[in-house]
Amino acid sequence: MKAEIIAIGSELVSGQCLDTNSQWLSRELGSLGIPVHFHTTLGDDIDEDVAAFQIAIAHADLILVSGGLGPTQDDLTREALARVAGVPLVENAEALAAIAAMFARRSRPMAERNRVQALFPLGAEMIPNRVGTAPGIWMKVGNAVVACLPGVPSELRVMYDEQVRPRLNQFALGGRVILHHKINLFGRGESDVEAAALDLTARGRVPEVGITAHDATISFRISAEGTTEDEARRAMEPTLDLIRTRFVELIVGEGTDDVAEALLAQLVRTGATVATAESCTGGLVAQMITAQPGVSAYFPGGVVSYSNQAKQELLGVPASLVATHGAVSAEVAEAMATGVRDRFHATLGLSVTGVAGPTGGTPEKPVGLVFLGLATPDGKVQTRKLEIGPEQPREIIQRRSAKHALNWARLALLPMPSREIP
Repeated sequence: MKAEIIAIGSELVSGQCLDTNSQWLSRELGSLGIPVHFHTTLGDDIDEDVAAFQIAIAHADLILVSGGLGPTQDDLTREALARVAGVPLVENAEALAAIAAMFARRSRPMAERNRVQALFPLGAEMIPNRVGTAPGIWMKVGNAVVACLPGVPSELRVMYDEQVRPRLNQFALGGRVILHHKINLFGRGESDVEAAALDLTARGRVPEVGITAHDATISFRISAEGTTEDEARRAMEPTLDLIRTRFVELIVGEGTDDVAEALLAQLVRTGATVATAESCTGGLVAQMITAQPGVSAYFPGGVVSYSNQAKQELLGVPASLVATHGAVSAEVAEAMATGVRDRFHATLGLSVTGVAGPTGGTPEKPVGLVFLGLATPDGKVQTRKLEIGPEQPREIIQRRSAKHALNWARLALLPMPSREIP
């Protein structure tokens, strides 16, 4: 069986709003064993809506539509569906009563224009909307089932959970369960990770393993099927164990967890603390740390030493060091890390200094050049050079620098004392 999701709204195609409904519905259908093969997003245009419906009905067995069920003139879903089905729109008395009751509960008069929301293609069923005024539409068109839901995410999710999911179960449109799991890695590029996982990502492999990259975090996405959730999970586990074993040092989390969560886990495990000194990242490292609940016992504080004067006065970086090597240098990164560790009496001192751009670069120190510093309890201070690239936007350089710094601190706390921190 194939499903398609159609999201309607000019605010979506113009970029003014993000379509979160399609992503959510895909996951929900997957949990029922109904794979989504197509996503379509289009604006409020009747001819384009009709064309999209015709294409979807020709190649999908189930179509979920979000948006276009409101009372305004640009809400065209019901009319487009009626045209495709070749039937007129008729007023549904049950739907009209439900809309009027909703306004009555809110002590508001119902505008005459809201009556349009009670118009349904002849032969369609009403899907009740418990939390809004727009009822949904359930209709068989050709060999496909079409379910139209409101575009407001909170209304759509309630309607799907309470009305659409039971209908899908009743009509036995699924029959299998699809589970998805994500393992996140950091510290190597996407091509390097894939080169070490060619056996995992081979086409036709069961379970399926894909690789995606976002903000320098590389994610394995594992999908497994079964007649039950337990069966799908059992099919997935050997692959998860293989990834966890093969990429143990690179794994920073699973699901939504990323580098900051992984660092906090090591801080909690070891009881260590970390203090931060930042220049080009402007406090982003500290922000990513403090965004984690429960981190207060492990993060005494940080310093944003953006200017050379701040580096000298707040961290004790010698003026001669800046004059000789420049603010963007391994030597200054080392002094910043030592200074912040000493001032906050932390286990680790972590520093970042670099050229975030888009201006300020030179042939010797181009935009994207960043130095990290890490001061450890044994009195050692290491530095690390990053060359993120002058073509990258400022925010990318800052975020990647911050994530590399957090990951370096994480690696320093891993239970491998004999291994030099990479």
